[in-house]
Amino acid sequence: MGGVAANATGDSATNDRTNDRTNDRTSDRTTSDRTTGARAGPTRSVTYAGYRVDVPAEWPVVRLASQPQACVRFDRPAVYLGHPGDQQDCPAHLVGGAPGLLVEPLDDSVAAQARAGSRTAPDSGRPVAPLPLPDGSAVLPVEAAGVLVTAVYGVDTVGVVQRLLDGARLTPAADRVPVSRLSSPGADSAARADRVVMPGTMKGKGFDACTAPSQSTMDAWRSSSPYRSVGVYIGGISRACGQPNLTRSWVATQARKGWHLLPTYVGRQAPCTGYYNRMSSNAATARDQGRQEASDAIDKAAALGMRAPSAIYSDMEGYDSTNTTCRTAVLSYLSGWTAKLHRHKYLSGVYSSGSSGIRDLAAVHGSRTYQRPDHLWIAWWNERADTDGGDYVADALWADHQRVHQYTGPVTQSWGGRSINIDRNFLDVDTGPFGGAADPCPTRMSYPSYPLLRSGSEGRYVRAAECRLVRLGFERVQPGGPLGPSSIVALNRFKSSLGLAPDGVLGPRAWTALLSAGRTPQLEAGAQGRAVHRLQRSLTAALQRPVKTTGRLGAGTQRALRSYQAARDLRVTGVAGSATWRALQAGR
Repeated sequence: MGGVAANATGDSATNDRTNDRTNDRTSDRTTSDRTTGARAGPTRSVTYAGYRVDVPAEWPVVRLASQPQACVRFDRPAVYLGHPGDQQDCPAHLVGGAPGLLVEPLDDSVAAQARAGSRTAPDSGRPVAPLPLPDGSAVLPVEAAGVLVTAVYGVDTVGVVQRLLDGARLTPAADRVPVSRLSSPGADSAARADRVVMPGTMKGKGFDACTAPSQSTMDAWRSSSPYRSVGVYIGGISRACGQPNLTRSWVATQARKGWHLLPTYVGRQAPCTGYYNRMSSNAATARDQGRQEASDAIDKAAALGMRAPSAIYSDMEGYDSTNTTCRTAVLSYLSGWTAKLHRHKYLSGVYSSGSSGIRDLAAVHGSRTYQRPDHLWIAWWNERADTDGGDYVADALWADHQRVHQYTGPVTQSWGGRSINIDRNFLDVDTGPFGGAADPCPTRMSYPSYPLLRSGSEGRYVRAAECRLVRLGFERVQPGGPLGPSSIVALNRFKSSLGLAPDGVLGPRAWTALLSAGRTPQLEAGAQGRAVHRLQRSLTAALQRPVKTTGRLGAGTQRALRSYQAARDLRVTGVAGSATWRALQAGR
């Protein structure tokens, strides 16, 4: 992952991966670089445990038994032989997509991956079916040779890798190992483990690393570091590092030990970058690609035991935001991503540079064209551990425990004697059922009406308004007393962020926006939870008539919702979808 660095004067400068004008050194790759191996050229044979494959001569071969700290990385073509070490020295800031192979012994340590892998022909090392997209990887147990082959490829190189595997052959040293005879360490406990919701509710520091750390490293960091969250790369055609530790059992263990995971999917990147795998510049096609990759991300998360409403974060590296075609494609892709996740009750998160993806999402926050993600992961390397988005995103947007801030780029840290190269994050997130975090200032919020308030107003309605301003991060003083100068300043900041006049008055439009602010799950008949409470309160303010606040979307709420939708020229469905939430949160 890459972010936007802040220089000593506070102005935006860019690191070597993400900026306003171009992308990093990856942008300088030519088409021939991205399709290394596609052209005819010298090859060499690589043999491991009775399995032989011919690869382009320029691909390095890394023998992991003699280099246990070597990083299995796929941001450049390579062949890796042996089991990855549990202390891989991986840079945190990689984006993958290069073709490559990992060939390792078929033994108990990889039993789970082998059972989930693609079938191979019984007497050869060749797969019997085309390599799948969009994930960009395939796990191939070659029983006849006693090896497990992980093939990684991209949109332009899937054919290259397919040909390499089709040409693989066995040697006389091949020793058959049936997958059926392998035992999976921790398989029983993983199967019994409850599925978890990630990242859950958390406010504090976290980190992300290119490869999921070993259990011993996680335990060392849990006991000695300030971090309680870890970003993990669950899949995607542009995922850069091998993930030997990332299993359902590993996820269950981290959840049990109190870690909050940020499941991240590195799919296609912006069409105006030089990354290996890019989305279409056609907006409609890009939207479909976003849906397809979200579907794959859901499958990956579910296989790891992360259930809805977990948030899954699309890693969208920086791009040229001034390129209109490119910007539209990215927003369309992310809209398709969000729509598919919402359909399956997952939350949608987006990681991107503050100066490109984050700023562009903020600019279309109230749009009827694009589906809005639930969480933002803001890459802005200003070295401040908070969730401030600076000028890239207004404070009022994604303000209800919906932000992660990557505040510092790659650095190697050691805790408990274990070192990892990490990016550092600060989280304020909530993925409980329709919002589960406690209000910071408990007070009654539900009323049959919400009156006009201005400077000097006092009473229970003032306490309710100040409570919402505190929860959204605009007000720091706990509610109490009359509506004073600090609360007026907070109110005006909130209204300005939505394009409402900062006149110090809390009227129907501002009440509607204030009461509805937060996550925007699709709510249908029978839905229950705190999001339904927010919907009912905001409808009361918008319609200026009582809507009973029950926390359940029953017949009465549906009637009110239809009335609101008809009055605002929205599609009348009785379902609170993205268009209805956008209208409410804009104060319409």
